[in-house]
Amino acid sequence: MKIINHLGEIEEIKKDSKEAFLTLNHSTSHLLAQAISILYPDAKFGFGPSIDEGFYYDIDFKNPINDTDFAKIEAKMMELAKTNEKIIRQEVSKSEALEIFKDNPYKIELINEINDTITIFKQGDFVDLCAGPHLLSTEMIRHFKLLSIAGAYWRGNSDNKMLTRIYGTSFFNAQDLNDYLNILEQRKKRDHRLLGKQLNLFMISEYGPGFPFWLSNGMILKNELINFWNQQHIKYNYQFIETPIILSRELWEISGHWDHYRDNMYTLKIDEKDYAVKPMNCPGSILVYKNEMHSYRDLPIRLAELGRVHRHEASGALNGLFRVRTFTQDDAHIYCRRDQLLDEITTLLQFFDDMYKVFDLPYHIELSTRPEKDFIGDISIWNESEEILKKALEASNKEYKINPGDGAFYGPKLDFKLKDSMGRIWQCGTIQLDMNLPKRFEMYYIDENGEKVEPIMLHRACLGSLERFIAILCEHYGGAFPTWLAPVQIDILPVNNNYHLDYCKKIFDELKNLGFRPYLDDSNEKLSYRLRNSQVKKVPITIVIGDNEVNQNQITFRRYSFKENQTLKFDEFLKLIKEEVEKKIYYKPNNVNS
Repeated sequence: MKIINHLGEIEEIKKDSKEAFLTLNHSTSHLLAQAISILYPDAKFGFGPSIDEGFYYDIDFKNPINDTDFAKIEAKMMELAKTNEKIIRQEVSKSEALEIFKDNPYKIELINEINDTITIFKQGDFVDLCAGPHLLSTEMIRHFKLLSIAGAYWRGNSDNKMLTRIYGTSFFNAQDLNDYLNILEQRKKRDHRLLGKQLNLFMISEYGPGFPFWLSNGMILKNELINFWNQQHIKYNYQFIETPIILSRELWEISGHWDHYRDNMYTLKIDEKDYAVKPMNCPGSILVYKNEMHSYRDLPIRLAELGRVHRHEASGALNGLFRVRTFTQDDAHIYCRRDQLLDEITTLLQFFDDMYKVFDLPYHIELSTRPEKDFIGDISIWNESEEILKKALEASNKEYKINPGDGAFYGPKLDFKLKDSMGRIWQCGTIQLDMNLPKRFEMYYIDENGEKVEPIMLHRACLGSLERFIAILCEHYGGAFPTWLAPVQIDILPVNNNYHLDYCKKIFDELKNLGFRPYLDDSNEKLSYRLRNSQVKKVPITIVIGDNEVNQNQITFRRYSFKENQTLKFDEFLKLIKEEVEKKIYYKPNNVNS
């Protein structure tokens, strides 16, 4: 397949490459815009990029549209694709570009910011401002689907006009498109909001939009996750702390949050003084560090905190546990000397590896560098920090890509992007190197010469928000959690209460006393109904007790979604399940949506 690349040269790429997929989808976004320019001549166009799983285009419609209009738009797109229009790249001057797009304020805004070569791409009568790359013609754009519609502020700024964002995807053949659409259907069935209700995990009340309530099963899941988190931090020599939720304005002014993050903070007055509910845990951790004098021999100091934070999110952005207004952040802050920094980051990379492997979540790393504006500290410190992060990645043989300008306002960071079982990418972990807050808070330790020296601070979250991570796990596992995490680990079903219930109670009591989470279903429903109910609840292990089991002191069980039964002596069963929980073994279900 051949494309026109950014420099106007024709380049040949393979269809099965990521680059080819992105180029196809970028070209399809232009085909969408061309179709809309014909069907809705008053529409004005913003951005139309390719994204990981397709494309979108932000459009200003004179009259609103909805997804019922998709069929009409897709038909026009297909009609245009069949004409096999050549996609032509052309370089123009700024004045020419301003004339071409004189009726489009969004393109004019972009043109006025370009100080380099301005390029446009034409197909038929349609012209778009774009850097490329694109296919040579529309011939290969045949297997596409418009997926959803949403509101999006122009350039992501809530002060700007809300545009209509149309999402879609495009593939080189029908089978790949159908496979992807099937995955989308599976994702709908795995929606954590549906599973949260079905499995009694959490709820959201109209009395607290964005403030989740954890229900009984959800608390078990959350606490098991916290237990694992604690064990890992003990293994890596962390100390545990807890800091207040409300702290004074003066603290947030020193940290820079009052000036840089105030719009996202909840504020209040206490004794006529300004206070804020913490949106982040770092200033509290710094106060803990400053509570006592430290020698160079004390460092590194690793302080871990499961801190409850609050952030004012727009009501339209709230989404189950994915986007909430209060959450528990698995924070840690490491204070170290410069000569320890490389080792600490390298150890952190191993720590993250250990955590994610348990959940079978592969990941890639992005190095986010200094923002173009609204940052604190000297550029020289930023440059040094970014180089240190690069060296740590290279020393750990970790591949990474640069994400320019996306660092925190106080320092560059490593972002960990996890890939779930449905192929989606989630931003979870982060390591942020901070040489600025120690200076602002006048932090120091005493070196070997008796001099005061500023420590280097590492901000680190591995799971990110526990709420969001649990939502990811819900959809990653489809609600069929590993035995160690599952709220109910074992269902016990007597075939007949008159003959088998006493033995079932004995099994239940023994499992309960050993720390497992069994459930005894001694209802009068038919066995087939109770078996089905166990599947609906996605319980990892279901035990069925009949005459043979009672007479021979055995256990017959079946794993969730598996058809095969296993029969073991009770002691053998205990050994098996104990190992399964301790080693966090996961038996992947055959069909999580059954």
